[in-house]
Amino acid sequence: MGWIFLFRLAPPAYATQAHGAPEGLYTHQLSHIFFIVAMGILIYWLRSRHLVRQPGWRLIQYASVFFILWSLDAFLVHYMDEQTELIRVARASDWQIHIYAAGDRAWLGLLYYFMKLDHLLCVPGMVFLYMGLRRLTDPVRSMDPGQEGSS
Repeated sequence: MGWIFLFRLAPPAYATQAHGAPEGLYTHQLSHIFFIVAMGILIYWLRSRHLVRQPGWRLIQYASVFFILWSLDAFLVHYMDEQTELIRVARASDWQIHIYAAGDRAWLGLLYYFMKLDHLLCVPGMVFLYMGLRRLTDPVRSMDPGQEGSS
């Protein structure tokens, strides 16, 4: 039962963390842009070489799409959190926050709330990446269905 006491001592771990202003934020935002471009180049490369015909590479392409969406989402959340006055978040308790949107834009608060759920984009990307890599490392499953038994 001592481990329960340790949970009470631990500080909160937030999914989207603030960065030291302004250099840390600028560097982090640039890394999101770099990652988006890198995933776009990977998709282009996979498609131009027709590798997406193989199931493993196709799954990795899907992972790249989810990673692009995740990074765009995270970029916009950081922007709304730290570079604009559009959203203000106030902690009401350990399990409750209030989101205030500028100018009575309730839709913006709702959009911000759903954008903070960035794991709904990142986790499927990781699953597709894992499944694609697993498919590529399994010699039997990495072949096209039409190639099986044609040696």
